[in-house]
Amino acid sequence: MVRQFDLGEVDAFAFASELEQPLQVICIYTLQISPWLWCLYTFSEIISGTALKEKAPLMGVEALTMVISMLVSLGVTISLFIGGIRLRALSRSGPNIITRHAAFKAVTAIRGRAIAYWKGVSLPFPEPGIRLIRQDEITAFDQSIADFRRELDEAVDELDRHYEELRNAARDRLGDLFNPDDYPPSLIGMFEIEHDYPSVEPPNYLRQLNPELYEQECQRVQSRFDEAVQLAEQAFLSELTQMVDHLTERLTGRQDGKPKVFRDTAVTNLTDFFDRFRQLNIRSNEQLDELVANAQQIITGVNPQQLRDSQDVRERVASQMSAVQHNLDQLLVDRPRRNIQRRPK
Repeated sequence: MVRQFDLGEVDAFAFASELEQPLQVICIYTLQISPWLWCLYTFSEIISGTALKEKAPLMGVEALTMVISMLVSLGVTISLFIGGIRLRALSRSGPNIITRHAAFKAVTAIRGRAIAYWKGVSLPFPEPGIRLIRQDEITAFDQSIADFRRELDEAVDELDRHYEELRNAARDRLGDLFNPDDYPPSLIGMFEIEHDYPSVEPPNYLRQLNPELYEQECQRVQSRFDEAVQLAEQAFLSELTQMVDHLTERLTGRQDGKPKVFRDTAVTNLTDFFDRFRQLNIRSNEQLDELVANAQQIITGVNPQQLRDSQDVRERVASQMSAVQHNLDQLLVDRPRRNIQRRPK
């Protein structure tokens, strides 16, 4: 069992400017309050005031003045609203200079790959931020995370070398709106990958102190693992259904009278899924195991180029995959439903 990484959701790049709150107030006022005020004022003048008294010698002048006042008020309202939006955009343009830089994107790319790897070698668990991993995979997992950590450190070092230049560019862009407190002096150490292996089993000492409570905790843990089995089945079933649906649609659909074009990933993603299913499958659902085996048998020995070049191969695979697709849909409908509540941290 491995807990979710701390992957450096760095507060420094939130860059919440002190202008954000007053600018939001300006926008809310101008959009929601100010128009109603001048409409209410004008309406009250027409109904109960002296602005448009019939046969008054200056009625036309008063009416013209009122219209001009309404238009001026509306113009000011629109100007304030647009100005508020532009000021907000300007206040955010400083951090955008940094987050759009190639070095920053390299850091976030490593983060994304680390998360994808973590999810690819583990199964979901009904505790937020925790996933299940095979015990015999822990050593390889630790090594891979160590590699990601080294790669991330190198990427952060590269970003930090550009950081002073980027911060100066943000200062020039923002002018008086620049707030140095929004920018840390350095980025070293602000992006990290951390993980641990928490225990969810009740402690042994509880067996001696309170056997009844220990039994209750054992039942609770067993219930959570039962839910984890359901989550794993649902995740595999949904992923396989999505890929089979996509491949079948690509093989049977037509566009402008010609077979639809599909990418190699329509097949290779299925192959990768079969490998991961074989590695992580907990053998809890015979129907799902059989459907995975059937789908794997259909595309074994078939490469994407054959599906493009041979109409016979295309039709055969499409027909067989359609049968798997039907059975998957039926399994989605028939499988027992369990309401799984994810408890907050």
